[in-house]
Amino acid sequence: MTEKAPRPETASQPEEPLRPDKALRPDKALRLGTRRSKLAMAQSGQVAEAVRRLTGRPVELVEITTYGDTSREHLAQIGGTGVFVTALRDALLRGEVDFAVHSLKDLPTAQPDELTLAAVPRREDPRDALIARDGLLFKGLPDGARVGTGSPRRAAQLNAYARSHGLTIETVPIRGNIDTRIGFVRSGELDAVVLAAAGLHRIGRSDEVTDLLPVDTVLPAPGQGALAVECAAVNVDLAAVLAELDDPYTRVAVTAERSLLAALEAGCSAPVGALADLLADGQVVNEMRLRGVVGTTDGSTLVQQSITGPVPTSLDDALALGRELASGMLAKGAAGLMGERAH
Repeated sequence: MTEKAPRPETASQPEEPLRPDKALRPDKALRLGTRRSKLAMAQSGQVAEAVRRLTGRPVELVEITTYGDTSREHLAQIGGTGVFVTALRDALLRGEVDFAVHSLKDLPTAQPDELTLAAVPRREDPRDALIARDGLLFKGLPDGARVGTGSPRRAAQLNAYARSHGLTIETVPIRGNIDTRIGFVRSGELDAVVLAAAGLHRIGRSDEVTDLLPVDTVLPAPGQGALAVECAAVNVDLAAVLAELDDPYTRVAVTAERSLLAALEAGCSAPVGALADLLADGQVVNEMRLRGVVGTTDGSTLVQQSITGPVPTSLDDALALGRELASGMLAKGAAGLMGERAH
């Protein structure tokens, strides 16, 4: 959605060298907290390299195990909200790491005062991707195909998408890392799995995708494809440096999406999809369209709406766009379709 946005200049040195101080001693490695999964390590490694180029300082990855990594329950059962980020945030607050990298879609919508969301780098492809046996497209899946996903949001829209194409599918709840999930297809246990395209790209496995699901029919999770770079609020010098990685178009887009999620009072495992598109008139980006969907997991009922307005010039404007769309969706009965409500 942000293909028209310029890439932040993370690869070049800042115009003036950073002044060394206690928070940013040039001889001391910065400690980056990350989950242990292959995907988390890959995306944290990409941020670490950008910070190295930006500061000229070494960055070491500190691996941290989260509750979401060790629990074998499905996300809908353990609540989803914060299960992949709490341990990282605790390490930040204890001073064990200097900054942390999260998948933005895993972050609870309420930002703690003690922590700063220092940067949201340019977003990867936000779409969902199908990996199916025999190179099948979604429309080519056999009737009754077993499709694995750990996401109620995906299940709701996949079932509705299948119905619109005269298909019947069985969505099967799965957990595990990318290798484990793709393994269900390779072993023949499932006909297909659905994963985030961004994650597959970041670990170099995009060539295994058999179909990219259009956002017109399957909206991604709020913030999907984006990363969050977080540090302690008291570490203002580091926050200022990390802010160089921020992409303003991505920031306002995901802020609008997460505002919708918050206003629906839904947790990050609720069946809510959202995407903010930047719309261009020729070469000039002049509007933002925010789309949202809430549905029952069997896909029988969906509430879908969109709203278009000027590109937000502030985060407050982006927040307002999300709240406005949520109000319209709640008026159409969205609250009754969500299995989880956050309070």
